[in-house]
Formats: sequence, structure tokens, C-alpha cells
Amino acid sequence: MAADEDRAHPHETAPVEEAVPVLRVTDAERAAAWYARLGFAVTWEHRFAPGMPVFLELRRGAVTLFLSEHVNDAPPDGLIYLRVRDVDAAAAEFGAAVTAEAWARETELHDPDGNRVRVGTPLP
Repeated sequence: MAADEDRAHPHETAPVEEAVPVLRVTDAERAAAWYARLGFAVTWEHRFAPGMPVFLELRRGAVTLFLSEHVNDAPPDGLIYLRVRDVDAAAAEFGAAVTAEAWARETELHDPDGNRVRVGTPLP
């Protein structure tokens, strides 16, 4: 991961209004690699000083996530719901099964830190 000065400041590219989930991670680089499998890319990172915990911004299209190594930023074992056009592609990437619910076809994934990522394609 690049240093802060290599990344655009988040306020330069972020939408004016949005809700961004924060997930607790123990190893931001490992977590970012896992989320890359879902199509997310690191767009910004911050650490107060060398050796301090990392805070990352990840994006996939219009979806933004924050991943934080800071213990008090978020509880462990979080849950987010990601709506996508093709749940089957996401499930195949992780070898996960897809289930049919009343509202969507879904799969549930677990990142390396135990956060749950439910991925679903809404039904017509």
C-alpha cells in the first residue's frame, strides 16, 4: 500500500452525501486483498505515524467501505449488505452457494476478520 501522499484526499473525490460502513480489520492489507476479489480497490489510506494502525477507503463503483485497524472504530464481526447485478459471479469467486430468498438471490461471505458480507441480487 502506498503512503498517504500517494493517495488523493478523500474529500476531493467523495460524494457530498452518503453513508459509509466501517469494518474492523486486524490486517488492512490482507483485508484489502480479500475485498479486491469482490471488485473493491483501495482509493485512500491514512495512518497517523509509521507503525500506527491503518484506515483504508475502498470503492467499487458507487459503493464505499472503510476498513480500520483502530480498535475503537468499529466492533468486530460486522455485517454489510452489498447489492450487485450478478450474485453468482461473487459466489463463484469464493466457492459459495447462492440461496433464494423472498427479496433476492444471496450468498454470505466472511472476510478474514469474521465480518459478514451478504451479497445479493434483488429479484425483479
